[in-house]
Amino acid sequence: MRAIEASDLRKAYKGGVVALDGLSFEVEAGTIFGLLGPNGAGKSTTVKILTTLSRADSGEARVAGLDVVRDADRVRRAIGVVGQRPGLDPEATGRENLEMQAEFYGLVGSERRERVTELLDRLGLADAGGRLAKTYSGGMQRRLDVALGLVHRPKVLFLDEPTTGLDPEVRGDLWREIERLARDDEMTILLTTHYLEEADRLASALAIVDRGRIVAEGTPDELKSELRGDTVQVELSESANGDASMAVRRLAGVSELSVDGKLLRARVDNGAAAVPSIVTALERDGLSVASATIARPSLDDVYLRHAGRSFEEADAETDNARKEAA
Repeated sequence: MRAIEASDLRKAYKGGVVALDGLSFEVEAGTIFGLLGPNGAGKSTTVKILTTLSRADSGEARVAGLDVVRDADRVRRAIGVVGQRPGLDPEATGRENLEMQAEFYGLVGSERRERVTELLDRLGLADAGGRLAKTYSGGMQRRLDVALGLVHRPKVLFLDEPTTGLDPEVRGDLWREIERLARDDEMTILLTTHYLEEADRLASALAIVDRGRIVAEGTPDELKSELRGDTVQVELSESANGDASMAVRRLAGVSELSVDGKLLRARVDNGAAAVPSIVTALERDGLSVASATIARPSLDDVYLRHAGRSFEEADAETDNARKEAA
């Protein structure tokens, strides 16, 4: 059974900015599906359309078997949403936030009290339930946000960049809760993220999004297995984009070469054998090497293969575009 179906979604904003350009994917029920991409790739726009907060210019989408336009009210009852911005009331306690959300979905009396107590305990907020939400740490507020999305036991949960800004320890705690939701509650979860490690760990299947399109789709292992060999990353002492590229491009067995300032990345058949040749070629051309590392294929390498640039380069491109627009 497919819990989410998106077909040829297109969306443009004022000024001709294209957010989605024919995006299509399907999510099997009871799985964690990741939409992985840099800032500005179209992930949040996709979530807004699937959760009835926005309409696509064209294309179709169904969530929990319901059309997001024709059955919008029923879709809202079937889903939980945890957006990038906090949805809690900072002037209410944690318990009051959950009670208000529960009442909105028709839970009353003992059923409401039991559900609220259950969620406070499950998300590690039982001792803080009587405190105002504005006194919570960032990690506690995020857990309360997740609890708000779970009050009515949704069939599908949307998590839009759920761990952005959290420290590694808190992020790890939230990862474990997301895994538990899918495993124990058999909940379908759509997770948007620009954290490669997060997508690799949580998603049983994922789609890599770039400029409003799906450029690659599959399990993390399937996507990484497409890439043979190793990734070599070389940090230069000084920026030398053109010179570094020319020095390494002449070597046999080097592919998918990219240079950004001081950082050079390339795919090679055998990293251990290739590094000495790469270092020698660079130094022969007068370029000093600060460090060199070898790694197995990662999702960043997959993105580079399909999008033609790294995540870091894509994020920088988006940031520059936003500064120019401002």
